[in-house]
Amino acid sequence: MNQTEKEIIFLDPVCTHNIWGGTKLREEFGYPVEGDDIGECWGISAHPNGDGTVRNGAFAGMKLSEVWQLHPEVFGNLNSDRFPLLTKIIDARDDLSIQVHPDDSYAKVHENGSFGKTECWYIMDCPENATLVIGHNAKTKEELAQMIHQGRWSEFIREIPVKKGDFIQIDPGTVHAIKGGLLILETQQNSDITYRVYDYDRLSGGKPRELHVEKSIDVITVPAKSVEDSVVSALGLPENQLNELYSCKYYSVFKLDVNGNAAFEQNNPFLLVSVLEGNGTVNGQAVKKGDHFILPCGYGKVEMQGQMSMIASAVRG
Repeated sequence: MNQTEKEIIFLDPVCTHNIWGGTKLREEFGYPVEGDDIGECWGISAHPNGDGTVRNGAFAGMKLSEVWQLHPEVFGNLNSDRFPLLTKIIDARDDLSIQVHPDDSYAKVHENGSFGKTECWYIMDCPENATLVIGHNAKTKEELAQMIHQGRWSEFIREIPVKKGDFIQIDPGTVHAIKGGLLILETQQNSDITYRVYDYDRLSGGKPRELHVEKSIDVITVPAKSVEDSVVSALGLPENQLNELYSCKYYSVFKLDVNGNAAFEQNNPFLLVSVLEGNGTVNGQAVKKGDHFILPCGYGKVEMQGQMSMIASAVRG
């Protein structure tokens, strides 16, 4: 194995400006971006709308998409025409639109061959008595279409209580919206396809943002998954080990709280890691809150020290 395959790949992320964004990504995480509307940090991304730059080592200065194309061995020579995952931190100062994502088959046909979007959220922080929009109250497709066309939003939308440390899996077809005041780590397929169902009649640049009502009705799952099946707590898990929160055909997501020393084998095709709180070292290299890095294929033993909270993700080999 050559040395480049054993290097930790640190990324300089891409931040985006959004109508509902805030200032935490600069003030709390130190990302060098101006403005008071910073909504998202695409921490590990090889998407055309946000392609992270490698900060260090043999691939320094390269875009993650370039490393994926030119050095597939780093990622376990996966059979995929593009980097499969995308990790982002979302700071919602205001409510996001009510939205839904298509699955792969619908996106391939209707969105120029894009991936669909399966995603999940880990709630890093939120106000007391916080809620999220997850699911809806329509019993049939006909009732769904009526509620949406007639603007019966309070009947249609299902809000559920959430707290810091909650984990939510959002399958394609799930109506969802992040509410103002929440800070979220999102793990998702590498896709930027979102259908807006409703946007509170907000104006952006003097005009309403585009809605995708008919596509939304096409893809929304009826009836919605139950509240009980939608949210799990990731608090109180064993320290100093990778705790799997969820696994599906696109990704496995893990929580890792380092308190002192942690060690594990990196035997996935690759492992994406985001540091949510604290600081420490990974195999002797300093890491801190807001860092995003990739442990490549064949990395082997990982030794961490410090006080840190992390979310990691991997694809199935």
